[in-house]
Amino acid sequence: MESTSTTKPSILHLCSREMLRPLRDQILRISGFEVDSFLTGSDTLQKFREKPYDLVLVDVEGEAGVTNAEDICSKIKTAQPDQRVAFVCNWRVAILTDCPDDIVRTEFDPVAFVRGVRNILAERN
Repeated sequence: MESTSTTKPSILHLCSREMLRPLRDQILRISGFEVDSFLTGSDTLQKFREKPYDLVLVDVEGEAGVTNAEDICSKIKTAQPDQRVAFVCNWRVAILTDCPDDIVRTEFDPVAFVRGVRNILAERN
């Protein structure tokens, strides 16, 4: 689903970190995005099947999280090859994967986070 000037870009956000997820969601909403977010991959995939999104953001926590994130990315891309998927991670994790379309590299800098999301969405339009 491509955004128009009258609709907010829609983001599906997967983040298993209970303290971080609501903060990121709020930052995205304040920045003009419509956000649905979930703590688990299964809930995220369920919602993905129900509604189109401009971007799917998958938080990758540490090197151990790469496999799970790649699995989610693969399932999304199998269902909808054109779906834009981005991992949110630090630079060390970013070099371990090539599954997503984009990577938002952040040590949690809210300004950089929003800038990265906007840049990804701008590339699509």
